[in-house]
Amino acid sequence: MLPSLFVPIQFKNPKELGVGKLLVASRGLGDQHFAETVVLLVHYDENGVLGLVLNRRADVPFSRVLDLEAAKDRSDQVYLGGPVVPSAVFALFQSSAKIEKAENIFDGVYLIAEKGLFEQTLSARPDPSVFHVYMGYTGWTQDQLRTEVQLGAWFVFPADTAVVFNSDPILCGSR
Repeated sequence: MLPSLFVPIQFKNPKELGVGKLLVASRGLGDQHFAETVVLLVHYDENGVLGLVLNRRADVPFSRVLDLEAAKDRSDQVYLGGPVVPSAVFALFQSSAKIEKAENIFDGVYLIAEKGLFEQTLSARPDPSVFHVYMGYTGWTQDQLRTEVQLGAWFVFPADTAVVFNSDPILCGSR
């Protein structure tokens, strides 16, 4: 059952896809990589679509994943952003101030992918409630994702910071 937060504003039209949209896997989605997942789309253009799985928290602190001085004492857990390039590391950070070299995904939620910016952001000691680190990502072509939405594999919703930074990611799932 989908959380009540999602039900009133669900999009069924693949034309609603874009950066800052949430994909919630349908119960019928057979791909084990995406069963019961919630994905935030962080890139969407003719070259492809990139998303981060929000609700697959790993039992690994990001101090063991990031080879950065500022990450050494951090015990925050990383998330498994998707099955593509698991060695790639991204972060989502909510900030009221504009972050140079980061992409604003929606409402002050920024995607951080550059090592120097990771170091700078971690040095500022961001609160784990507004800073999540992801290993890997999801990827599609635009046509592939549109087709999956049309076939009912995904439900599309506008992004929401309460979902993106949920401290108990299982609550985001489409059980």
